[in-house]
Amino acid sequence: MEGKEFEGQESEEKGGGIEKLSQPENSHIEHVIAVMSGKGGVGKSSVSALLAVALAKQGLRTGLLDADITGPSIPKLFGLSRQAEIENGKIKPSLSRFGIKVVSLNLLLPHEDDPVVWRGPLIGGAVKQFWTDVMWGELDYLIVDLPPGTGDAPLTVLQSLPLDGLVIVSSPQDLAVMVVKKAIRMAQMLNVPTLGLVENMSGMVCPHCGQKIEMFGESRAEEVAAATGMKLLGCLPLDPELSRLGDRGAIEDYKVELFSNITDMFNQVLKKAN
Repeated sequence: MEGKEFEGQESEEKGGGIEKLSQPENSHIEHVIAVMSGKGGVGKSSVSALLAVALAKQGLRTGLLDADITGPSIPKLFGLSRQAEIENGKIKPSLSRFGIKVVSLNLLLPHEDDPVVWRGPLIGGAVKQFWTDVMWGELDYLIVDLPPGTGDAPLTVLQSLPLDGLVIVSSPQDLAVMVVKKAIRMAQMLNVPTLGLVENMSGMVCPHCGQKIEMFGESRAEEVAAATGMKLLGCLPLDPELSRLGDRGAIEDYKVELFSNITDMFNQVLKKAN
């Protein structure tokens, strides 16, 4: 990564016994929301992207931090391929068509398919520097797309970033539900508030007959929400149109009312919390 070394920088500010990073230099980020899943393949990055798009459509200044260091997909969804610029040792976020500020390791690599073969401490350091060494400026919301699981990178974000809350993403499969409960438990152990659950791939509607097909089994969303005490934010069907737009780098063109409702709830909940 030419012109930039990732070392990680920590503030001495602490909250609840967990060391937290202070606001980035010359930037102010009002709210930070992380999107987490227990396992891969449940559409977490798509949910992160759609949340950011819904916020931007409301006229809110929005950033999107791709913390999935070894499997970054956010730039692809937004059609971003040009390498990010570095100015005076700081990374300048790339801008989407709707003005979302995007930072991802894939925007710092010479080629988008170059692998990142790093051990945990390096990954954790990179995540921290995506907070401290980026010219975020003034943001109303920063959405953080976490890698799946409960490893080093999610742990770094949950411990180090001043999170206002987590959105948990799952799918109807028993396996996904079992693993997502681990992610919820991890958040509870670290005293990170969960804003709610999104069940993705919750069936699909046949384009020919209109019948709902439950490809991954019956919805478990209400059951999981009740068992974990979480708010159910909504269920998203499997939609080939979302896949097509994502592959074309045009996810901002996808229309789904659910995310406008979710972001309205964020505004209400977080304003009351402050």
